[in-house]
Amino acid sequence: MTETKSNVSRELSMADFFREENGEIVPIDESVLIDFKDGDIVEGNVVRIDKEEVLVDIGYKSEGLIPSNELSIRKGADPHDVVEMGQHIEALVMQKEDADGRLILSAKRAAFEKAWNRIEESYNDQRTVEGPVIEVVKGGLIIDIGLRGFLPASLVDIRRVRNLDSFLGDRLECKVIELNRSRNNVVLSRRAVLEEERKEEREKILTTLEEGDIVEGIVSNLVDFGAFVDLEGIDGLIHISELSWNHVDHPSEVVEVGEEVKVKVLEVDRDRERISLGLKQTRKDPWQEIVERVNVGETIPGRITKLVSFGAFVEVAEGVEGLIHISELADHHVEESSEIVRSGDEVEARIIDVDAKRRRLSLSLRPKREDRDDRPPRREREEGGAPRGERPPRREREDRGSGSSAPPRESGGLRTGAFDALSDLDLENNE
Repeated sequence: MTETKSNVSRELSMADFFREENGEIVPIDESVLIDFKDGDIVEGNVVRIDKEEVLVDIGYKSEGLIPSNELSIRKGADPHDVVEMGQHIEALVMQKEDADGRLILSAKRAAFEKAWNRIEESYNDQRTVEGPVIEVVKGGLIIDIGLRGFLPASLVDIRRVRNLDSFLGDRLECKVIELNRSRNNVVLSRRAVLEEERKEEREKILTTLEEGDIVEGIVSNLVDFGAFVDLEGIDGLIHISELSWNHVDHPSEVVEVGEEVKVKVLEVDRDRERISLGLKQTRKDPWQEIVERVNVGETIPGRITKLVSFGAFVEVAEGVEGLIHISELADHHVEESSEIVRSGDEVEARIIDVDAKRRRLSLSLRPKREDRDDRPPRREREEGGAPRGERPPRREREDRGSGSSAPPRESGGLRTGAFDALSDLDLENNE
């Protein structure tokens, strides 16, 4: 009696349901087999891990086989790094029975199906998703959110990221901005999350910032037309014309990404959330220094930087140039600037005008008027012929052209000799 009770109370084992037949495990009663079809998600325990595949016992007549490339969304992952012996996992039935009679499963597709529903809900409710960066690809990052989510490089951060590899392995919180079920495509944005977090700070800055304020920031990005500066919550733009008192071809000549700078607020557009900044306004104007220390009539040293058809430019200080007009290059007529100076020549030029408003400095290489008055009269200097480059006086040229030694008669300021030739004309014949 005691033995009977013992048999009734003993625990059931696999031997009560399965038997070995021709080297295969088959059920004693077919009714105990689970019922499933292709596309279903089943559960089971890992019973073997190989390099190319993993076997899972799902309570079917044979173990399910998961190929290594169907185990994880991580490309080239080692099965031993993904699962452990005895681990309980879910898998999607790809083929209930292939040509070799095997049950083919996919763990990553089961995870995808479950993740898609969760991600779709997050997208509809404007909630965030989170996962580790598992891969750096062309144009962005791949994040494991139960499936492969694509995070474009332009949406990784508020400012441009130059080294995407630095994010590999980091867990990032993102918003889903695009879903495409037919292509199994999910596009993410971390920038949207960061901008939301900084929205309050940005509004505070826009409210308190005033034109004329001097603030500090970090250069976040360089573009052809200027430099963006992060003001701890919002970016302001320094236009290329406001970077330096000197001419600038590209912002990289003045600043670099990551550099801390002190800037002046030039304009705040609260409606469009745009801030215009100036860098040169926080630095001393070399032009103003020149204006303060020189006077008209003084001479100043400089270097010829450029020759043009109307004169020559002279650098008198770093970032400050003056112009010597072609008429001020010499005390005689000059056809081309190169007759007198060349680029790179060191000169001592006289200041003849300072236009502070237009920031123009006019220079001359001609001697002062008093110095010219101290020289011998022109006739004495021209004795033996006019010097090279100078023309004889007008009266002398006229005398030479008349072929007569007697000067022409003048009347009322006009040369009467010009009318004498009219007497030789027969005006009557022209009537």
